Amino acid sequence: MMTSWLLGRRGPSGFSWSSTADQVTQGISAAGLTAIVTAQSHPGASSGIGAETARTLALRGAHVIMAVRSLPAAQAVKDAVLAQAPGAKLDVMELDLSSMASVRAFASQFIDRGLPLNILINNAGVMAIPFALSKDGIEMQFATNHVGHFLLTHLLLDTMKRTSHESNLEGRIVNVSSEGHRLAYREGIRFDKINDESVYSSIGAYGQSKLANILHANELARRFEEDNVNITANSLHPGSIITNLLRYHSILDVLHRTLGKLVLKNAEQGAATTCYLALHPHVKGVSGKYFCDCNLYEPSANAKDMELAKRLWDFGVELIT
Repeated sequence: MMTSWLLGRRGPSGFSWSSTADQVTQGISAAGLTAIVTAQSHPGASSGIGAETARTLALRGAHVIMAVRSLPAAQAVKDAVLAQAPGAKLDVMELDLSSMASVRAFASQFIDRGLPLNILINNAGVMAIPFALSKDGIEMQFATNHVGHFLLTHLLLDTMKRTSHESNLEGRIVNVSSEGHRLAYREGIRFDKINDESVYSSIGAYGQSKLANILHANELARRFEEDNVNITANSLHPGSIITNLLRYHSILDVLHRTLGKLVLKNAEQGAATTCYLALHPHVKGVSGKYFCDCNLYEPSANAKDMELAKRLWDFGVELIT
């Protein structure tokens, strides 16, 4: 049953729409944990929920790697966190999720450093952009929001499995999706028309990519359970947030940035569910679920279709090999 934990109304988790990332992680230590947080939307990790997620995890003691397109922007976040907590551990590494070569280079550099990996937060995304193809010839929203994260997760899975086994700590994969997944094309994923500009809808393609984020997490969860792997995978809607994601839609963007300030979340609130899933003990062992406002939420019928999830997985493997 779908429930909306609006404003101050708390859900079963004890948190609500208005809860912040600091509040949902208060008193929780992430010392000894290593986390990767991806950030793609302009201007990179210097603003929005990616920056706030990285900041919160670092302040809780995690070693955070910010994987971003804009190194100077991410450096600004790092400097701000270090000013607040000089002992915080943050690294900045370049990653363009729309390029498989960039994803492979990032993963290779991370693995070469011999670092453990406890938490992978697939946060980066673009929204409702004009039709374009990535360097790999894949529709840009699907390439950035899904394929890049699918490949990144695939390349880092062995590291996560080894870390969870050696540390005896649960690994966590968190996919930042959106309620926009309900706006996907009717068939869910247009496997045969991903790159067909003649039927392209910027909103439909965005919804398709966000649906893919949920299906990816669900199939990961199924495989982890089947293989008895101590890693969970969940997805979430961060809430409607004041960001620059609608910059390609001028009228909507103006409304979003003016009237929206009265009803939309800020970055601190928008990062709450991500940080909750990454660190909170209440979700230990919980996997293959969709969350909103730090509470379980009911996704669309397509998002619960395990056959669609398996087909998407196979499609992803074909794209990255």
